[in-house]
Amino acid sequence: MDRYPPIADHGLVGDLQTAALVSSQGVVDWFAAPRFDSPSVFASLLDHDRGGYFLFAPESRNTVCKQLYYPDTAVLVTRFMSPDGVGEIFDCMPPDRTGTPTDRHVLMRGVRAVRGTVHFALECRPRFDYGRATHHLDVQDSTATFRAPNVTAYLQSTFPVQQDGTDVRGAVTLRAGEVAAAVFTVGGPDDAPPPPVTPDRAVERFWDVADFWQRWVRSSRYRGRWPGVVHRSAITLKLLTYAPTGAPVAAATMGLPEQIGGERNWDYRYTWVRDGSLSVRALLDLGFAEEAAQFTRWLGDRLQAREGVDGEPLQIMYRVDGDPEIPEEVLSHFEGYRGSYPVRAGNAAADQLQLDIYGEALYGLSEGHEVAMGGSYHGWKNLARTLDWLADSWDRPDEGIWETRGGRQDFTFSRVMAWVAFDRGLRLARETSRPADAPRWTAARDAILEQVMERGWNEKEQALVQRYGGDVLDASLLLIPRVGFLAPRTTSWLSTLDAMERTLVSDSLVYRYDPAASPDGLRGSEGTFSLCTFLYVDALARAGRARLARYAFEKMQTYANHVGLFAEEIGPSGEQLGNFPQAFTHLSLIMAAATLDDALDQQRD
Repeated sequence: MDRYPPIADHGLVGDLQTAALVSSQGVVDWFAAPRFDSPSVFASLLDHDRGGYFLFAPESRNTVCKQLYYPDTAVLVTRFMSPDGVGEIFDCMPPDRTGTPTDRHVLMRGVRAVRGTVHFALECRPRFDYGRATHHLDVQDSTATFRAPNVTAYLQSTFPVQQDGTDVRGAVTLRAGEVAAAVFTVGGPDDAPPPPVTPDRAVERFWDVADFWQRWVRSSRYRGRWPGVVHRSAITLKLLTYAPTGAPVAAATMGLPEQIGGERNWDYRYTWVRDGSLSVRALLDLGFAEEAAQFTRWLGDRLQAREGVDGEPLQIMYRVDGDPEIPEEVLSHFEGYRGSYPVRAGNAAADQLQLDIYGEALYGLSEGHEVAMGGSYHGWKNLARTLDWLADSWDRPDEGIWETRGGRQDFTFSRVMAWVAFDRGLRLARETSRPADAPRWTAARDAILEQVMERGWNEKEQALVQRYGGDVLDASLLLIPRVGFLAPRTTSWLSTLDAMERTLVSDSLVYRYDPAASPDGLRGSEGTFSLCTFLYVDALARAGRARLARYAFEKMQTYANHVGLFAEEIGPSGEQLGNFPQAFTHLSLIMAAATLDDALDQQRD
């Protein structure tokens, strides 16, 4: 067992309220419960000795591993091939179909011998509350009960298990065609034990999970050139969405580094207004109207929660249930992934001022209003109140989209998205015939455009730059043609795109910005940002450079992991870095695919 397998060496399973990572070695080394943003149960990915893990794999070391998803599902298959036999592990979590929060979550692990004879070993070593809580263990034949403060977990198997200190071990030998299973159920302190596990019942539940996902994917209306990667991204987005509220988390994990051994290690298990708002368009492009509508309702609830309260109408991120409190702490007992310390739980960036979120929020609400707003007058009043506040607040330095910790600046992208907020607000007012302070919003919109083109433009670079008075390029501005701030083929935009290609693009992969040239308050460097690469594809396609856009899009697919998932970044040697998988990357893949399909179709016509 590799103490710290590559970040990319994992598949994702989930039940639409939480998720787990399973390595190609058959190890569950990340799992938090009862929600994405809850303390971990298994976290050996952040500390092999203290984090806890759940191994179920062949005993033989002389094996070749291959991991894949059962087609169009979130059922993960890990296959082990050796001279003595071939075995498979099936991992999944039965999805939430009620939309009701629950403390009870089930991680199902089934094994099968395909050929020959395979000896499987099991080790279950939970470490509750990020490894800080002790637990008591009771083992009765094939059932182990783990009791920790405020949580009880059960491991049930179709074969006997034995106590190993406060952990559990087991082994089972299977011949071709035979099946065994181990089911880990975590719940509240008073939860009753689940029903016994049998091989037949386990197989039946696996097929039920597969049917759920295949039925959902069949409702997609995508008919473009890349159905495999687009639908895998759609499944990943849904896996990362908390079903009771429709709020997507930025990633399933926390603390995975943007640079091995560095300090850029953040907790991404929360809902960013920015990411969720942009996901509305991606979901609608695929025909998933209910998912898009659910998030826009969640966003509307966040605006309503601030009704009558002074200050900013929105926070940049929330917990999946809308709770704005996300205090950040350092888990000092965790060594971090391959020594990448500190490991942070929570996210202090929640308190930052990032004015661009109002543009993304209005973009999402305008894209999804037909399926979600329903003409709500009260909802419109909250939205209008937000724009009235922004009319007084847009011309302020902020921390910007990348959540820098080096002080507030006049970021060009923040101003661009403030323009989007007023533009979409005025558009919605016209389309829905709602009362609005149109003269004030129009004046703000027009003032922003003039200011950006005067102060955000750098003559030497012949480009719009990261911040006023600077000369650093920033890939966030690749969203400009999508949101309509500049037409995609105007001279000023094409010149900006050319400057980005010279400075930020490396063999079709795109850096966010150069942290050495634009200090962000943190030590170290980072890789190319996968989100930005897909934004680059989108911008190229809109600029009439479809051939280059297609090359960049298909080149980027070669950096996906073995099951089609992307982390936040790609490192210097092509390795995936940062939290995994990242929802923002997958939603931008969907957006880029739709834009590129349209561009290629027009080129053919």
